[in-house]
Amino acid sequence: MKISTFLTAVPSAVPSAVLAAFLVVVGLGAPHASAETLLERGTYLMESIVACGNCHTPQGPNGPIAGKNLAGGLLFEEPGFVAVSSNITPDRETGIGSWSDAQIIASIREGKRPDGSTIGPPMPIGMYRGLSDWDAQAIVAYLRTVKPVRNVVAKSKYEFPLPPAYGPPVGSVPNVPRDDRVAYGAYLAGPAGHCMECHTPFAKPGMRDFENKLGAGGAEFHGPWGTSVSADITPTALADRSYADIKARITTGTRADGARMAPPMAYPFYANITEEDLQAIVAYLRTLPAK
Repeated sequence: MKISTFLTAVPSAVPSAVLAAFLVVVGLGAPHASAETLLERGTYLMESIVACGNCHTPQGPNGPIAGKNLAGGLLFEEPGFVAVSSNITPDRETGIGSWSDAQIIASIREGKRPDGSTIGPPMPIGMYRGLSDWDAQAIVAYLRTVKPVRNVVAKSKYEFPLPPAYGPPVGSVPNVPRDDRVAYGAYLAGPAGHCMECHTPFAKPGMRDFENKLGAGGAEFHGPWGTSVSADITPTALADRSYADIKARITTGTRADGARMAPPMAYPFYANITEEDLQAIVAYLRTLPAK
């Protein structure tokens, strides 16, 4: 199965000033009190809002291929490159089983492999630089429990040079207080789930217009289903929609009239988002500037 996402020459960059402002909005700076273990948190994230399996699990005509969870092989074709999602199971030869925790986190947040090479588009997601240390470690804890799958995937091919780095090394990123609903919703829709990445149009090749059109939609996605366009998720579109309507769209891919929405949104994963987290996401979206 292949997916074309209208990504351009490099992964969508989040300008440092914009990311800094975004992190101020989400209120990073104080860890939340939680009885969750790293593995519990990682399991929840990976099976819901983070949804790495949506891209890293190969797909057949009837959905995910059995026995190859997170084993890579999903194809992304764009002008200028053909990318293949990597095997992120603990297999030591074809996956990430030989990588340290820090190396896995660097690959997620910085797009850097253990050998120092950079990962090409569609990774890394620029907003992942704001993923908290706790959540990054939780994701790693989950990945360590996944069944190792030996699966050699084809090498991604790029017709342009990849940059030596996508930015400076990411320092320590604190948790977002969950009792601040809007701030936590911004974190879930940003660094955790990168909703704002796909729902923001490009201003120019490789650069989404976060400053002027955050959440305004308009990005095209091409695949076996045809062409889908990311929706406007600012109050311009959401003002007259109920929470129940928005929830159904996110978790089941169903519009108010019963019509089914097209991929590539990870509806089966989003169905596992807790009610509290969904409410936080919607609360945040309702605070966005109308577009």
